[in-house]
Amino acid sequence: MMAQYLEIKAEHADALLFYRMGDFYELFFDDAVAAAEALDIALTKRGKHLGEDIAMCGVPVHSAEGYLLTLIRKGFRVAVCEQLENPAEAKKRGSKSVVKRGVVRLVTPGTLTEESLLEARRHNYLAAIAEVRGEHALAYADISTGALHVMSLPLPRIGPELARLMPSEVLVADQDQSLSRDLVTDIGAAMTPLGRSAFDSTSAARRLCDLFGVQTLDAFGSFERAEIAAMGALVEYLEITQKGRLPLLQPPQRENLAGAMQIDAATRRNLELTHALSGGRAGSLLAVMDRTMTAGGARLLERRLSSPSRNLAVIHERQEMVSFAVDRSRFRGDMRAYLRKVPDVDRAMSRLALDRGGPRDLVALRNALAAAEEIAGLLQGEALPEPLAQLAQDLTGHDRLLNLLDQALIAEPPLLARDGGFIADGYDADLDESRQLRDEGRGVIARMQAEYIEETGISSLKVKHNNVLGYFIEVTATHAERMLSAPLNETFKHRQTTANQVRFTTVPLSEMETRILNAGGRALEIEKRLYDGLKRAVLDEAPALGQLARALAQLDLTTALADLAVEANWCRPKVDESRALTITGGRHPVVEQALRAQGNGPFVANDCALGDESDIWLLTGPNMAGKSTFLRQNALIALLAQMGSFVPAANAHIGIVSQLFSRVGASDDLARGRSTFMVEMVETAAILNQADAGALVILDEIGRGTATYDGLSIAWATLEHLHEVNGCRALFATHYHELTNLTEKLARVDNATVAVKEHEGDVIFLHEVRRGAADRSYGVQVAKLAGLPASVIERARIVLDALERGEREGGSARDALIDDLPLFSSRPPAPVAPPRSSEVEEALKSVLPDELSPRDALALIYELKSKLPVTETK
Repeated sequence: MMAQYLEIKAEHADALLFYRMGDFYELFFDDAVAAAEALDIALTKRGKHLGEDIAMCGVPVHSAEGYLLTLIRKGFRVAVCEQLENPAEAKKRGSKSVVKRGVVRLVTPGTLTEESLLEARRHNYLAAIAEVRGEHALAYADISTGALHVMSLPLPRIGPELARLMPSEVLVADQDQSLSRDLVTDIGAAMTPLGRSAFDSTSAARRLCDLFGVQTLDAFGSFERAEIAAMGALVEYLEITQKGRLPLLQPPQRENLAGAMQIDAATRRNLELTHALSGGRAGSLLAVMDRTMTAGGARLLERRLSSPSRNLAVIHERQEMVSFAVDRSRFRGDMRAYLRKVPDVDRAMSRLALDRGGPRDLVALRNALAAAEEIAGLLQGEALPEPLAQLAQDLTGHDRLLNLLDQALIAEPPLLARDGGFIADGYDADLDESRQLRDEGRGVIARMQAEYIEETGISSLKVKHNNVLGYFIEVTATHAERMLSAPLNETFKHRQTTANQVRFTTVPLSEMETRILNAGGRALEIEKRLYDGLKRAVLDEAPALGQLARALAQLDLTTALADLAVEANWCRPKVDESRALTITGGRHPVVEQALRAQGNGPFVANDCALGDESDIWLLTGPNMAGKSTFLRQNALIALLAQMGSFVPAANAHIGIVSQLFSRVGASDDLARGRSTFMVEMVETAAILNQADAGALVILDEIGRGTATYDGLSIAWATLEHLHEVNGCRALFATHYHELTNLTEKLARVDNATVAVKEHEGDVIFLHEVRRGAADRSYGVQVAKLAGLPASVIERARIVLDALERGEREGGSARDALIDDLPLFSSRPPAPVAPPRSSEVEEALKSVLPDELSPRDALALIYELKSKLPVTETK
């Protein structure tokens, strides 16, 4: 056995080998040590090899999926080695023969299909990067749903596209590992190198044609050589990992970079589109928007949110569908109630195609077809816009398959086909008979006994059973002569004579005995055969079922967006080819929901107007006033508009945004030796080098990570470059008030500020964005709100006053003032006694304004005035 293990392990040296031993997967040697540590299970020993103990650990087969998930998440690959025959067959070759085993599957991050290993509401992409003669392409597939996409793109765009897709695993050519490592590491994916032959475009074309059963790929579109190479590498890797059992991939769809808004990795992270900065889904835009009822609808939402369209026809079509659902509350409610019943069609189909499915996947498809029929009936009663009418057609035409599955399957089947019991009674006569024999063997024998009594006329005849003879007919010795005489002797064959009884058998009884003894196994075999037939019937309808799944996902997303728009009071934006970014009463969807959940009052809505006379707003104001929120909300509104959703505003007019760039927040990248300021500069450089005239750029506090005049200079030059070179729309937030003077020099730059109110030395944030410039940043007041010690705040005020006075009086005067500032004493300052309240304040504490009449209020004013201290006047 160990020789077999070592032979199989040598073929899969880079993976942990799950070696099937009865009801356990066992691991040996270094695999056992690594797995025991990763899974926190016991490490034991089994025999010796080359004089040393063999380390061993194991996991039960029935719970292996949980262990697989843990290992995959910790970066391991797992080769699953199964028994290919039962022990009885092995013994036929000799008592010491080893059961045949072989690896049936390589489990890797990008090739998961099991429901328990995947997030139902997210895609699990396997991607491949190919390069042919300087041209690059990216292909990606989700084998759990069958999606297959490919695109040509320049090398600098690979990183942003990987950030959009967030694949679990990325395939690269051996010689390209160093080039791709940083790109793959940034998104937390596993990188798998393949030999150069896997990316050969000629063999890749043949591989793809064989997969889809065509002579040429022209039927699916015109593909570049690099695109074919990338797709071919995907297919070869799937053949390797699935051991020749390929998933049910859909025909490849070629994507056009110009068809979608381009969003780089830093922008996705800063805007928290699908993940919050904390790393989880909670707090992201996706979490706020996701009201979908189905897993397919949730995945479609994430795709559209990650890749907003630039195609006006597509955007308007999606808006029409959402508007239709918004205007019909009853229709929307009924639709969502039906959609709640829809299982995950795509993943059920994929598991069946890979032979990892079971009866529950067939029942899921039956339930989906039944729900689709109900939804189609609901749509028939409405005057539908064209896009919805097309979706309604995709839901119909599956009556034959639905009837087949409905008749064949019980309501709640077991998980595995090998458990049996999932085919409905009355569907197959042979199965019903086998089940009857299995479950009612005694009754069958009793009926045969009654038939034999009638035939022989011997009322004392019995049909009995023992472990030696099996079933037999027994009569007393006095009746034996009749049984041995013609014509009964032709039917009843003598088997045994005892002291008082004689035993006989018949051919039907022997056959029945065999059938009864084998009834359980035969029933299971029949069910497996019927299961295979049902699976083939489903897979034969794969293209139509794929259309149905996509239609259900679109209907789900449409009604979910409509439900959100109605409840959150979102509006339908006007989207066109203009340069407008005109938003009235815009709100940040995530912040607004958080405020509502916390009961902290309403979100303060704000307007934005870019594209007519000004392309850039220079936004000033204090920290904590809401500048970053304002910047982000306008970027999100543009993004939502182009994905086809309503937006959180009273009114919105969005000219198509080609690229979305965001540089908001501060972070470092210590792993690459980058300081916070270096990260800021790298992201700013990417914006200035890539943004075109159709881009929307939001920049916050450029230059703040370095010395004041260095930072001011960088911010100044950046603003000028956006205006003069990039020519894009931008929102530029800064604390450098000197930049506000640039509005006199740069024609398309306007000043805007976030309003605050100062009261008795404290600052009150109004969160209102207005035209104009701030005259100060209120940093000391914000520091006070944060809880800095009173002594620090007071010292900061003294230093600030000196610096501002020096700035007004000139550089030398400022230096002199700084030199004159008294140094802090080494002793902590004496505590400041809280001020005593006045008589007026004490009197006001007990006043309840709502209970005062006008006369009482006037009397109170006279009373309070009398308590004021008397001041002398000259």
